[in-house]
Amino acid sequence: MTDTARTMPTTVLVTGPSGAGRSTAINALEDLGYEVIDNLPLSLLPRLLDGPPPSRPLALGLDVRNRDFGIDALIATIDQLAARSDHVMQVLYLDAAEEELVKRYSETRRRHPLAPAGPPMAGIARERDLLVPVRSRADVLIDTTGLSPHDLRAEIDRWFVTAEGRNLGVTLHSFSYKRGLPRGMDIVMDCRFLRNPHWDADLRARDGRDGDVAAYVAADPRFADFFDRVKALIDLVLPAHKDEGKSHLSIGFGCTGGQHRSVMIVEHMAQALAKDGWHVSKRHREMERHDTLASKERQA
Repeated sequence: MTDTARTMPTTVLVTGPSGAGRSTAINALEDLGYEVIDNLPLSLLPRLLDGPPPSRPLALGLDVRNRDFGIDALIATIDQLAARSDHVMQVLYLDAAEEELVKRYSETRRRHPLAPAGPPMAGIARERDLLVPVRSRADVLIDTTGLSPHDLRAEIDRWFVTAEGRNLGVTLHSFSYKRGLPRGMDIVMDCRFLRNPHWDADLRARDGRDGDVAAYVAADPRFADFFDRVKALIDLVLPAHKDEGKSHLSIGFGCTGGQHRSVMIVEHMAQALAKDGWHVSKRHREMERHDTLASKERQA
């Protein structure tokens, strides 16, 4: 984006099939400082943008439930806004695999707006076909299949943080290689060479947040040098990414089970980076998955 474009009023049109995460995306944009208007009738959109320049960027939610929604009208509106020289317009399209959408409707027991009296699958298929022309016009396409609300918010932050709110955020992820790499990693470090608390019967059931587990991993003679070198690498790249205008960096630490070594390193690295003044968040993927499964078992 040019410097001139950065100073122009900006509008993000948020759309996609029902159940793909549009509401979460809208809320995330609002948290980033966007003025949010959900389900604005298409006929009012040009008049809204012809008014006084907004003091904040706009995020407009559009879907098939809009009062005067129509694919031809939406495409015409996108083309009209894209042709304006006094405004920056982006289309954010949230999508997900059909089986994922069916699963989400099944879990929430919601009715699909295009099949209120029938099975959600019929409405999902119809809506996806209807939105094909809009999907092809997307400036940013996010597939939310397998993404948690937290993951989707991180993606929104990555793409749409405003210049005023730009402050590089760092998310540290622990994960198990057996379940694959987390999505969207910028840097990944393999911790499987460190001594594994799994083989200590007293530590096996605990995780890397436990003091004894942390001490066991730290006692590996290779740990201190590894940690210091990785920290030095992160210290080098974080300011560089910030200077380039990047808003978010995801760093993954993986081990065999995602319970001990990777969790311990994420905890210690988060403390070190926060001490240096960076905005840091942590994700322990396998621990979160375990907690979710345990919660579902308790509810069953």
